Amino acid sequence: MADKPSRSLVLFGDGLARFIDSSHSHFHTLASLSSCGFLSLPNSPPTESEDERTVREFAVLLDACHTYSNMKGQISDGDNQEERPKETLPDRFMGMKAAILTNNASLKSFSAKLGFSVLQFDELVRGRSAELQHNVVALELLKLLGFQEGKVLDSDHFDLVFFHVGGGEQKVVAADVEYIDALVGGIMSQAQLGSAISSRLHLSVVMSYGNVLESDDSKFSVLKREDEKNSPLSLLYPLQSYAIKGGIPRKNVRHYSPMLIAQWQYAVTRKDNAERFSFEDFMEHGGNLTIPADRFLHEIAFKLWKAPKYGA
Repeated sequence: MADKPSRSLVLFGDGLARFIDSSHSHFHTLASLSSCGFLSLPNSPPTESEDERTVREFAVLLDACHTYSNMKGQISDGDNQEERPKETLPDRFMGMKAAILTNNASLKSFSAKLGFSVLQFDELVRGRSAELQHNVVALELLKLLGFQEGKVLDSDHFDLVFFHVGGGEQKVVAADVEYIDALVGGIMSQAQLGSAISSRLHLSVVMSYGNVLESDDSKFSVLKREDEKNSPLSLLYPLQSYAIKGGIPRKNVRHYSPMLIAQWQYAVTRKDNAERFSFEDFMEHGGNLTIPADRFLHEIAFKLWKAPKYGA
């Protein structure tokens, strides 16, 4: 455990997980240094649009499905006000200051309801060439968290910054993956091991599969394989908590196409044996196995000293 609260940067590649390949070296370098695993999601509604999927999955990631349902009109105004949970991040997590950068208009609106400061991406790269943009954005994202010129500032900073990329047209997917890969490299170069930044920056790279395909349930399943079930050692395999809540099985769990997550903070996160940012490597060598996506923000908030520890 760190002796001071962390500050969290989350790079969220929406629908980009299946497009990472061997050429994306910064993804793989990060995975080799990080604690890796999966975030399980609920099943998608059958008539959901791409825009709705983007906002709903983000709501799951923030454990804010109540707010999303309310926004969609699935909760009536006559519901008991006393039973409604606190909705904004500052209310839920001890005054947490959070910001988001995204080009998705619906996500901007939803994030504002949750208490995020919605920042404009264009402001970060104004007047910069395309070749330099990822380096500029890396510096600006760190500056939002109070990391500037290798120093950690104690005032005027966000506790949490989300950078959302993807969830748009398929023709720009390749460019989006390349962009996040370069951005990971830029951030890691600023947070050198042992530096003041590396000891306070908690970096999460989350990559989702977006709309699932017919073959995904066999290609990207987090369920135990048949050979594992039949092994004499199967009784020693720990039960996964992602399908259980409060000791009761969750009713709506998608057992395939989870979000892939790698988390890194110098001397805080535990390095596992994963060497590549891929489903197969995380499944075989990842240390975090699978947790429900709606627990993600609770785990982050603990690192920021904004919430008690969730789970073991």
